[in-house]
Amino acid sequence: IEDETQVSRATQGEQDNYEMHVRAANIVRAGESLMKLVSDLKQFLILNDFPSVNEAINQRNQQLRSLQEECDKKLIALRDEISIDLYELEEEYYSSSYSLCDSNDLPLCEAYWRQDFATLSPESLSTPLTAATAEQSVATSQSSTPSHPHVNGHGAGPAEHS
Repeated sequence: IEDETQVSRATQGEQDNYEMHVRAANIVRAGESLMKLVSDLKQFLILNDFPSVNEAINQRNQQLRSLQEECDKKLIALRDEISIDLYELEEEYYSSSYSLCDSNDLPLCEAYWRQDFATLSPESLSTPLTAATAEQSVATSQSSTPSHPHVNGHGAGPAEHS
């Protein structure tokens, strides 16, 4: 026996079904809202966690500085080795019979210094270089072994640079 109420049983079923869908949608929306809030909190923590960001930056700086120091040490060692080898090669070349030094030719360091003085005026440049060339030709004629200054500054020569 059916109780008589204001709404029929079918209408009451539809109303209950609709209410369940609304409540389920509200639960889903609240869950999505919570997930978005957690995501925002994580992003805020990652972006605004200054102590850990600063620590990471400092660690990276230390790594890069140690790498830089290591590279600098290797470059200095390489420079020293090359300088020694170049000195020995120049000394061998200038003391050998294969040296085709003409009295007008400049040794490597003279050419280097001339390049440095290229920015000066031609009047101020002509006198010292002419004197150096004259000194070089006098020294070449006086000694059997030409004594030329070397690029790395390890050589005794008549035209020492100050």
